[in-house]
Amino acid sequence: MSERTARLAAGSGTRAPAHALFRRLALINGTVFTVGTLVLAVSPATVSSPVLLTELPVLIVGLALILAANTLLVRRSLAPLGALTALMQRVDLLRSRDRLAERGNGDLTHLIATFNAMLDRLETERDTSSADALAAQEGERRRIARELHDEIGQSLTAALLSLKRAVDRAPADLAEELHAVQETVRSSLDEVRQVARRLRPDVLEDLGLASALSALVTEFTQVSGIPVKRVADVELPVLSSDVELVLFRITQESLTNVARHAHATHVELAVHATPEAVTLRVTDDGRGGVLHEGAGIRGMRERALLIGADLTITTPNGGGTDVRLVVPTVTQQRRNP
Repeated sequence: MSERTARLAAGSGTRAPAHALFRRLALINGTVFTVGTLVLAVSPATVSSPVLLTELPVLIVGLALILAANTLLVRRSLAPLGALTALMQRVDLLRSRDRLAERGNGDLTHLIATFNAMLDRLETERDTSSADALAAQEGERRRIARELHDEIGQSLTAALLSLKRAVDRAPADLAEELHAVQETVRSSLDEVRQVARRLRPDVLEDLGLASALSALVTEFTQVSGIPVKRVADVELPVLSSDVELVLFRITQESLTNVARHAHATHVELAVHATPEAVTLRVTDDGRGGVLHEGAGIRGMRERALLIGADLTITTPNGGGTDVRLVVPTVTQQRRNP
């Protein structure tokens, strides 16, 4: 239980927000009208019956002052509600961790604290559900990759060997056709292996992040024909397997989006480390702009939130798209004691 939730649980016996708001407005109105009445009582102004025309300006000025003071105090008193409404309109559990300050709001403190606690609870539930969903997704990727490699891959390999024996024994006119079929099966086997590698990055587990990114870039260039410039620090800090997987998947999704939508001619992949954070950037010179955030980008944001990273996707003035992932080093120290 978070500290904020504990405070709310301890203070659950306090008066309800609606009752507190009523008390606040009643107190403001009562104070203003009481002070106004006292001022009129001690002032030299008098009111006749019936009211004289010369007395009307005094009454109008007094009423105007009372109404102005009441309006000003009520408006300032309810200002936190405006900030709360604005936060409700802009809050996005995949982007923002905005919170309202709980101090200095009088009787509305409990209401604001309750809303902040609700956001904490929703973000915790989001992180848990996202982690479970992504873990299940990675497990399914591994299963499919294993089946592709062990079953379909082996079947295609066996078919390739059988075709080779058939080509060796076939007459010349038939051997040429069998050779063409053999090349088709070999191409299919290569495609199955590429799909399996994309689903399960064995290079990441065996050789680390740098080698996995290098293999990913090489495959991307071979398939799309778009050159990729790599800029990376010689040494990166030790990262957890979860963080390395997130960096790999976000790079993979970014390059996939470039190939599908950007119409780019050049891509740059940069990985830099500072004492404060590790930064991953994927930039291209394509048409830029994210008109609609589909499942791919939302998946990137969910992965970034799981490791406490900040993901931004912008369009620079010169065009193209800039995907930037910043992983705080403090988070890594906490995850790797």
